Amino acid sequence: MAEDDLTLEPEQPERDPNTADMFGAPPAAPAPAEAAAYTVIARKYRPRTFDDLFGQEAMVRTLKNAFASGRIAHAFMLTGVRGVGKTTTARLLARALNYETDTVHEPSLDLAQEGRHCRAIIEGRHMDVLELDAASRTKVDEMRELLDGVRYAPVEARYKVYIIDEVHMLSTAAFNALLKTLEEPPPHAKFIFATTEIRKVPVTILSRCQRFDLRRVEPEVIVRNLEMICEREGARVEVEGLMLIARAAEGSVRDAQSLLDQAIVQAEAGQTVTAATIRDMLGLADRAQTISLFEQVMRGEAGGAIETFRTLYGYGADPGQVMLDLLEHCHGDSVAKAVGPQALTLPKEQAARLAAVGAAVSAGVLSRIWQLLLKAYDEVRRAPDPAAATDMALIRLAYAADLPGPEEALKRLQSGESPVGGPGPSGGGGGGIHQGGGGGASAVARQAAPRPAQAESAPNLQRFEDVIALIDSKRDIALRLDVERFVRLISFRPGAIEFEPAPGAPAGLIQRLATKLRNWTGQPWLIAAQGGGGAESLWERQKREEREALAAVEQDPFIRQLMEAFPGAEILGVRTLAAPQPAADAGDDADSEDED
Repeated sequence: MAEDDLTLEPEQPERDPNTADMFGAPPAAPAPAEAAAYTVIARKYRPRTFDDLFGQEAMVRTLKNAFASGRIAHAFMLTGVRGVGKTTTARLLARALNYETDTVHEPSLDLAQEGRHCRAIIEGRHMDVLELDAASRTKVDEMRELLDGVRYAPVEARYKVYIIDEVHMLSTAAFNALLKTLEEPPPHAKFIFATTEIRKVPVTILSRCQRFDLRRVEPEVIVRNLEMICEREGARVEVEGLMLIARAAEGSVRDAQSLLDQAIVQAEAGQTVTAATIRDMLGLADRAQTISLFEQVMRGEAGGAIETFRTLYGYGADPGQVMLDLLEHCHGDSVAKAVGPQALTLPKEQAARLAAVGAAVSAGVLSRIWQLLLKAYDEVRRAPDPAAATDMALIRLAYAADLPGPEEALKRLQSGESPVGGPGPSGGGGGGIHQGGGGGASAVARQAAPRPAQAESAPNLQRFEDVIALIDSKRDIALRLDVERFVRLISFRPGAIEFEPAPGAPAGLIQRLATKLRNWTGQPWLIAAQGGGGAESLWERQKREEREALAAVEQDPFIRQLMEAFPGAEILGVRTLAAPQPAADAGDDADSEDED
């Protein structure tokens, strides 16, 4: 047989693809290529090195020092709220413990270059790194089965690492089974625990671990992380929108990245995602509008506050979120009153508005509003109609904002004044309700009782000097010293004072002065502090006049000759003595006595 007979002819296709089907069917379309599975941002941008961990600098610094000195613990306990990086840190620790390259043969936290075991650990397929979920292995038998393998040496890596997530889910018997191994572990075994409920972990376990508390990440740090992700993803999101996401995440980087993943698809490709769009996505109310709502509540405008809330509610704002914003504004007011507006992480205009509200009321009022808001938030969450509960809470807050504190109310009662500063709900309508009983008679008797004799007519203050004299007559020495020293008057009219505060002015001077003048005069006073343009304070004027008088005395020829005659002498001060009164009346009185 010839060799040509052994060669195989090329395989012929069964049918020419260019010819039509014998049954008239159209040619088959090519199968589409499978689309690659989308990886969410929270997984795609999971930290690969310790330098990528956001907001955990203290923990990273401690671990770097421990690895550099060789003081590596055998068990680590990682705790913190959701999304701060507990599981990620555990995997990074497993890589660092088993890090090995051609030049590095010891544990290291420098994971910039991928080691021999890094890829297998990242993908969860390394046979010496066991990552377990305590929620699915809570029984003691499963824990004993796990610990039976601890005594065997690792197969490939340097250490056999056990990562147990949500360790607080283990049963008491499982914890007890783990105790002995944690106390005397083999040198080749390392344990890394992660939990969100550190209080549920027995203290016997905690005492055998090196504990790290992963703290909440600050909003500014989260915003920087989100900006980096947006730049890499080619997404456009307004900075204010990123700040809304960071606030809604409550310190969790994973929550913020998940929200960003949702926010990016809110706009078409190439368009910018606005803050208003993100606010609608999150169901948040406009911060400027909630600040206006808080201002109306603090001014006692119940009707305006309800209208503002219903406008926000119509735009989709959640009533519970509105109450949370009011709580945040009350907290911001208190912080601004104690520290200053610079302590608020808000735009300058909004921070100034909150600081102005805080400056107009006392710390006691803010404390009472805080307590009322806490109760109102709890009511709104449990109410069958949250919007109606919010309306009632706003009405209660608006009326409570003008109520005096216990001390001020007691003083007004002792002086015979109304404890609420004017005709309240018990004034006009109270008599009509109790017409037929003894309660009505007693109320009328109390209203008709004359005021005590010590109640004086309101003083008439036409000049700023009258205000100083009034403070002096009330013997409020501390207020008088502060007003004389730190008030640089700009303008004065009855009921309104505008001044520039001198350097070192106390924070509560405006509130103290306004409260005292309102109590003494019976009318509200508008007191405002401006940045500049004020005249010198009374204390500054007094010091200037003393310097001028001293300079005039030093220029007197007689004084100059006296100073030259006594070298080293010093003029300490200048006093003006009152002129003596003439004694002409004394002789007349003596003559009248002689005549008698």
